[in-house]
Amino acid sequence: MRKRLFLDTNVILDLLGERDPYYDPIAKIATLADKDMLTLVVSPISFATLNYFLSKFESTQIARGKLRKFKILCTICELDEHIIEKGLNSDFKDFEDALQYFSAVDSDCDIIITRNGKDFKKSLLPVMTANEYLQSIKST
Repeated sequence: MRKRLFLDTNVILDLLGERDPYYDPIAKIATLADKDMLTLVVSPISFATLNYFLSKFESTQIARGKLRKFKILCTICELDEHIIEKGLNSDFKDFEDALQYFSAVDSDCDIIITRNGKDFKKSLLPVMTANEYLQSIKST
């Protein structure tokens, strides 16, 4: 069974914004998803946030184009009342991180990929950077 990776917004921004030095590892993960070797799961909140940040540096048309292409590579998880309730009642300091975490759990993800592991200290799922994930699959 292929792995389900939940992508935090920051690593998607690294990919779509081609931000060095973080771009290469997440681009390799995106390539694995494109080859159907794993599944990328993304929160709908990430799309709104990504559109906001990408539009600050590029035209709205370019930003939306990137998001359309990225959407083909990923599965968008549910964000419903159940997830909101869990986020509101959690011990996470940051509400958005709580929503990301509970979305990942609810979507049966195996791993959370982020650059801010400290934001997910309370996670019961493994939390890795894109680079750490790539290293972990090299050893298998």
